[in-house]
Amino acid sequence: MEHVSLSDLETSEAADGVHLALMAGAESMNVQHFEIEPGATVEEHSHPHEQTGFIYEGELTFLTDDEEIVCGPGDSYALPGDQPHAAENRGDETVRGVDIFSPPRENPSWQD
Repeated sequence: MEHVSLSDLETSEAADGVHLALMAGAESMNVQHFEIEPGATVEEHSHPHEQTGFIYEGELTFLTDDEEIVCGPGDSYALPGDQPHAAENRGDETVRGVDIFSPPRENPSWQD
C-alpha cells in the first residue's frame, strides 16, 4: 500500500496560478491534488487519460464542447479520455480539489 500525505509534497506550477501535486498512485490510476488561484486558467488541452475529480473549496468553470459547467464544493465530475477541455477560476477564492487519472499521469506543464 502506498500512503501519501499532502503536507509532505511539493507542488509544481503547471501554469500561472495552477499548482499540482501528485499523490498516491497504482498501476491503473493515480491521484493529483490541485489548487487554482483566482483568475487562473487551465488552457484547453486533452489527454488520453480518463479524469474524474472532486472540488472541496471554491468554484471552477469547465469549458467543454461549447458548454460551461460550474463545479463547486461537494461537486464531482468525469471527463472521458481525449475530450478537449479547459478550466477557469472566475471567483475570488482559490479552488482546491483532487483529480484521479486512469492510466496514471505525471504533473503536466502547460507553460511550454
